[in-house]
Amino acid sequence: MKWDIVHQTRYTYAAPVKNSFNEARLQPFSNEEQTVERFELQVLPVTRLNQYHDFYSNIVHHFEVVEPHSSLLIESRLRVATHPHAPLAETIAPWPLARISEALKDTRSYEFLEVSRYVEISPEVWRLAVDAAIGQTDTWQAALAIMRSVHGRIEYVPNSTTVHTHMRGVLQEGRGVCQDFAHVMIGLCRALQIPALYVSGYLATEKASATHAWTEVFIPGIGWRALDPTHNCQAGETYIKIAVGRDYADVPPVTGTYKGTTDRRLQVDVRIKPAA
Repeated sequence: MKWDIVHQTRYTYAAPVKNSFNEARLQPFSNEEQTVERFELQVLPVTRLNQYHDFYSNIVHHFEVVEPHSSLLIESRLRVATHPHAPLAETIAPWPLARISEALKDTRSYEFLEVSRYVEISPEVWRLAVDAAIGQTDTWQAALAIMRSVHGRIEYVPNSTTVHTHMRGVLQEGRGVCQDFAHVMIGLCRALQIPALYVSGYLATEKASATHAWTEVFIPGIGWRALDPTHNCQAGETYIKIAVGRDYADVPPVTGTYKGTTDRRLQVDVRIKPAA
């Protein structure tokens, strides 16, 4: 399928600010699951955009607005075609969980096995992971069981957390939004030595008004596979990947600093529709 996506981020300040230095991770990359056919990024006030790839190969645009300004608009326009992997059967057992460490010696997975800013691997998390995957002896089956457990354990409540909420708080409160579901699943997977990364992207639905978050787990002999604990499913053709990292801290759509008032208003609007 093909999708047209417009993503607007607008900051409005109570008083003019200056020396604004920003990074945007809004341009998806093309791979075997998606092809980016067109991408445009506009910033107002007008400024020069510089592009580079970060440690995880995400496309990053850096820009500066030095002069005083009362608002900042970052708008991306995108056309992307999705052609994801066929879903894996939930009955297959490609690699024994007890031998997971053998399969990771020659893969770049170390950073997706450790703690990160919003993910912990405590004895309590390990216990939750063991309980979630009880009876499962296969890596893929264990990952599916963890996804189902997280989906059933956490209640989706809009605006109940912020992007800076740690998975510890989510487990304590039992509620959150998509990035919280992803962080909890990542923590449980890592506790069992299953490499798990965070995905920032879009879920193409009529109600889409923001970015979405899900996870990818590494299955020896198969590779990275996308699972969405918020919706308890494998990612399909309505999922568009923007960036990946250890957790949200590695992939915020827009981040930056500026000099001036802290009294500001943020508006984010995402519009997704099938391409004609």
